[in-house]
Amino acid sequence: MIDNLSLPELVAQMFVVRASGCLFDHQIRYPEWEPTASKLRYYLENLGVGGVILVGGSAAELAVRSHQLQSWAKFPLLLAADIEEGVGQRFGGATWFGPPMAIAEVARHDSGKADRYAEQMGAVTAIEARAIGLNWIFAPVVDVNNNPDNPVINVRAFGETPEIVGKLAAAFIRGAGQHPVLTTAKHFPGHGDTAVDSHLELPVLPHSPARLTEVELPPFVEAIAAGADAVMSAHLLIPAWDAEFPATLSRKILIGKLREELGFEGLIVTDALVMGAIANKYGTNEAAVLAAEAGADVLLMPLDPEGAILAVCEAVTQGRLSISQIKESVKRIWSAKAKVGLLVKEKEKAVNSTSIESIDLGLLANPQARATAADILRDSLKFGGSLPLVAKKPPENQLLRNLIVVDDVLGCEFLGNHTPAIALPEQFGYELQLIDDRTGAIAENTGAEHFSPTLLQIFIRGNCFRGSAGLTEAAQDWFKKLLKTGELQAVLIYGSPYVLEQFLPHLPPSIPYVFCFGQMPAAQSLALELLFGINETGNA
Repeated sequence: MIDNLSLPELVAQMFVVRASGCLFDHQIRYPEWEPTASKLRYYLENLGVGGVILVGGSAAELAVRSHQLQSWAKFPLLLAADIEEGVGQRFGGATWFGPPMAIAEVARHDSGKADRYAEQMGAVTAIEARAIGLNWIFAPVVDVNNNPDNPVINVRAFGETPEIVGKLAAAFIRGAGQHPVLTTAKHFPGHGDTAVDSHLELPVLPHSPARLTEVELPPFVEAIAAGADAVMSAHLLIPAWDAEFPATLSRKILIGKLREELGFEGLIVTDALVMGAIANKYGTNEAAVLAAEAGADVLLMPLDPEGAILAVCEAVTQGRLSISQIKESVKRIWSAKAKVGLLVKEKEKAVNSTSIESIDLGLLANPQARATAADILRDSLKFGGSLPLVAKKPPENQLLRNLIVVDDVLGCEFLGNHTPAIALPEQFGYELQLIDDRTGAIAENTGAEHFSPTLLQIFIRGNCFRGSAGLTEAAQDWFKKLLKTGELQAVLIYGSPYVLEQFLPHLPPSIPYVFCFGQMPAAQSLALELLFGINETGNA
């Protein structure tokens, strides 16, 4: 069948485009990256692109959306999502786990329990992905986050050593591998020891070959041995292996290291080609050609899919790329599609095993899955000081203040008047003050007459496009101010353990603190219940 496809059809199979998980054009949040329905249908029906990566919307919407996309497609689609923390991380209503580093914290005390958690997380993620029509999981992250200043990996990693990362990533793959989905080890050959966000610019990994072999590569070896279906490349320059091209565009790395040295036979997929590390220098169309030349099978998120497809076709016509290499990539892609139940019929409508009738929303967020997610968060909590906090009513001229500091108020989907970080302190008489780096200026007047006993809640973790995983200026300033005036009653930190490490040396032993790796409502509940000594019946 592959031999009978036209060159544009073959090349189009190598591309995965981004789309909104929502059903209607007016719901699109990132119009530069997410095409309208008519444009997306053109990509699938006329160009025959091989897959779609989806972001946003609820799990129920995604179930309908995935069926819609498959019905449009000339050939059946790989439908992917970055669901490193479970389906609920991206699609509301499904199970949302804490970040992988929470399981690494459990492993410090009980490696067997951590392995079970990672395997259960992989299995639940796979089951729920299939339930809504997804068949490709862009997880697990197998980068070793041994740089606390890493702005993009951070708590997404399964830990800080190659041993623990490899072990937990392999367990995740085993769990997911029990179900018909594809897993993806990322970001090859290792993005953990960088202090630059590749979404913005190109990081450089300056280590020697010996160090790379000792630290960065072992988790990928374990992931491949555990059955990872795909490996995603990293947008970073590694001079010891290739001084000219970043890994995504380096044949020395993708073929020489990954294929030949590590023996990987599955799909090689690029990280998003719209990211600044690649797009800023090469442009998305030329980047697609270079990535294909380097040995990538799947080209993810070009800014201009049609232009990129034409550019790769032209490269074949000009002799830069061989048609045999393109066909080898398409063979791998179609083998992957067959594994997840997709049947490719030449020149016929896409046929796949996921119909709207087969979607079972009852598989989402069942009590056992949610209990496992809560257990991981609970077992990874860090806390100290005088617990529980007794919220005493202040004098009449004072207020109890619930001061919440976030990166970006407008992008804070895990907070609302109904969520525990706001609603629970309100029950104890705390009044909300919500700030971020743009709204967090501290008033000059900090006199005693304005004393307000303050619960400080900080939400900070590594986030794409932010460029930093550390304390924001607003968070630092408020912490220092509250300590100086004696207003600080307690601290809750959600997200990065490295932020906790920055605070602890300055925190008096009497002031209670709670740290949770998660930021979602379930994490807020666990942290605040511990702080206030609330038992399962809801009583303090």
